[in-house]
Amino acid sequence: MHRTGITELEVVLAVARRNSFRGAAQELGMSTTAVSSAVAGLEARLKVRLFNRSTRSVALTDIGHRYVERIAPALAEIRSAGEEASTGPDAPSGTLRINAPQEAAFLLMETLFNHYAQRYPQVRIDIVSESRMIDIVADGFDAGIRLAESVPQDMIAVPLSRDIRMLVVATPEYLERHGTPKHPRDLLKHRSIGMRMSHGGVYHWELERNGRKLQMDLPVRLALNELPAIKQAVLLGLGIGFISEWLIEEELTSGVLVPVLIPWCQPFGGLRLYYSGHRFVPARLRALIGLVHELGLAKA
Repeated sequence: MHRTGITELEVVLAVARRNSFRGAAQELGMSTTAVSSAVAGLEARLKVRLFNRSTRSVALTDIGHRYVERIAPALAEIRSAGEEASTGPDAPSGTLRINAPQEAAFLLMETLFNHYAQRYPQVRIDIVSESRMIDIVADGFDAGIRLAESVPQDMIAVPLSRDIRMLVVATPEYLERHGTPKHPRDLLKHRSIGMRMSHGGVYHWELERNGRKLQMDLPVRLALNELPAIKQAVLLGLGIGFISEWLIEEELTSGVLVPVLIPWCQPFGGLRLYYSGHRFVPARLRALIGLVHELGLAKA
């Protein structure tokens, strides 16, 4: 009986991550033919189809999903064990893989990852930026970064920022032309810049005051799926937006953007670094957690 090699399993995980044989080949430094052959050989031995293939896409089958969910944590443990054996249990090494929204990765580049890269030059940092929630264990990440409310309950969370607020903001020129909202219902008369979510819908602005919560389904003039683009649209005066306070601190200080309905914009849990407490925590991740505490990011 042929024994499946670790390389083949790494290939399957890479194809699952990239949804592409070519993308997996580029990630692994292999030829596309070698990647395709490795997957086909494994499928032949398992006597199952792990991927549905077409001329335009590659996607896991149901069996493939279950297979990847089982092998990903095991391979992560094998990699960590190998790194620990070769470098010692306390020496950070290998690749630190982090999944984070684009805005969080950008904001933490200078305050966290820059310091980490300088202190641990032997560690390669791989940050994958995407807004959709994923299973960090099944997808082979050491940790994820999300808002506190989005962290899965079975994960260990480390605060990366103070509590934050989403603010209703516009340019002074826009407010002069269209008026300043005094109550959330006034927003129905305004042109809003909407956030397109990963599931396809538009985010409903959530406002709260004195325990009264409102979900605002507003007329959307322009919908975008990234906060920096929403910020740019608001700065251009195309509409009124709902933007994270930490993304527009300079614009608020300078007066380029003006917050409105401030009593309705309540703070909530900020960014969290999260990871599984049910598997070995590699030295590279322990080093990152230690640096977070040392820098006092949650109090900054």
